[in-house]
Amino acid sequence: MFAAVLHTCGQPPTYAEHPEPAPAPGRSVVRVTAAPVVPLDLLCASGTSYFGAPATPYVPGVQGVGVVERSAHLAEGDRVWFATSAGMAPGDGGLAEYCSVADEDLVPITAGVSDVAAAAIGLSGVAAWMALSRRGRLQAGDNVLVLGGGGAVGQAGIGVARVLGAARVVAVARSVEAQQRARSAGADEVIALVGGLDELTAELRAVAGAGFDVVLDPVFGSAATAASRVLADGGRLVNLGGASGDEAAFSSAILRSRSAAVLGYTNNSLSTEQRRSALDEVFAEVAKGRVTVQFETQPLAEIASVWTRLSNGEAALRQVLTC
Repeated sequence: MFAAVLHTCGQPPTYAEHPEPAPAPGRSVVRVTAAPVVPLDLLCASGTSYFGAPATPYVPGVQGVGVVERSAHLAEGDRVWFATSAGMAPGDGGLAEYCSVADEDLVPITAGVSDVAAAAIGLSGVAAWMALSRRGRLQAGDNVLVLGGGGAVGQAGIGVARVLGAARVVAVARSVEAQQRARSAGADEVIALVGGLDELTAELRAVAGAGFDVVLDPVFGSAATAASRVLADGGRLVNLGGASGDEAAFSSAILRSRSAAVLGYTNNSLSTEQRRSALDEVFAEVAKGRVTVQFETQPLAEIASVWTRLSNGEAALRQVLTC
């Protein structure tokens, strides 16, 4: 089979022949139709993650979509979303024509969502759904702020907030293109991330009303600091990433005076069943057009170019590779 094969950590994978996965107990073989390249793929392949440097050569790709080829668990031909531990543990991932997947990491796709759309939103949709519903306890009528509204998690979060009944959704995004993606995802208002901390705080305060009940934060840094200053009484800021930095400053006086909370979230805390349920919910809303993530598709053969563009920050949209 052909696959994206990484030979050297820190370098792009190459499109090359690679051994096809063999059947194994507790695992299914999936014919891959679409697989995204996500930040975790780049991090693992860099050799600098806390998982340690992966053994090479290996095929990256921590998630994907395809059709069951061989399985004792599901019927041949079933359409599935799947996860892998490629780059975090020995074994190959989804950026290949075929992939061996642990049975518990297969999720049948029953909603009328396309393979590429399911691949594009995947765990970004799960993160947005669970961070808002489970960790942030979003209630109908809440005032919601989404930081990084032009990214995959941010776009999904805007749609999810709408589905969960938010009264108003405000997004923060940096570039003009990112701001437009946030608007397309359903934000009522979009604040440009320009200027310093005090300027952003003032802009947020001007649109916050009585404050934001829930903040979805995949960026952290100064944007999270500004958002913490405009939380409502009992407001919750849920952090699930550090795209703008690993540190933010919070005022004890502000948090205590509002009984506000700063919370952490990771998909790694989910059980298999929780992840499966969240994917079902997200895919159902994607099929209805209520949750969206903009993406680009490329053939798997273009992996080196796609990888380089992502590594250099030249690709703003989620990249989905098709076989």
